[in-house]
Amino acid sequence: MAGLFLYLSHMKYFAVCFLLIICQFAKAQDAPIKWATQETFFEDLVGKRLPAFNGLTVNNVSFKSESLKDQIVLLNFWFINCPPCIAEMPELNKLADKYASKGVRFIGLTFDSPAEIKRFQKTNGYKYELISVSQETIRKINLNHGFPTNILVAKNGNILYAMANVSFDIEMNSYIIKSMIFEEKLKSELSIVYK
Repeated sequence: MAGLFLYLSHMKYFAVCFLLIICQFAKAQDAPIKWATQETFFEDLVGKRLPAFNGLTVNNVSFKSESLKDQIVLLNFWFINCPPCIAEMPELNKLADKYASKGVRFIGLTFDSPAEIKRFQKTNGYKYELISVSQETIRKINLNHGFPTNILVAKNGNILYAMANVSFDIEMNSYIIKSMIFEEKLKSELSIVYK
């Protein structure tokens, strides 16, 4: 029994020594801690490539994201029964009116069926191209980060900016403020492209 006690004592000694040696080589974190929030998630998207995706237009025609190559694209993630999505549509339509003629492509991605979104577009005047995609596609691109979400993609296919209007107060019209911030990012990209 004394031998077992001596063996365990030595093992504790070696374990403590091993941990002290490891601690000597461990580096302290220099950067401040960045807590994960919706905003930090979107900041982390900036500069990453937009994943490829496929879908169907309102007329059941196949759509492939490769058709967006060399274009500035604003993607809006929404669905028919989403009150914040409906509330932000007038602001999105204003952006489409203002920038579609400048070569910006406006696309709304939803998991609703092509027939449903075609009816919706006729009755609500939504001016984006509407594409029906699978819920898996929405998870892949938007990573379940809420509706509505808007992503601005540069001509090179990388994400320039992303934001969500998920938590806005409809009465306060804070989505108008977010739309203004988004428009500034869009103007900045257009000024780079047309220099």
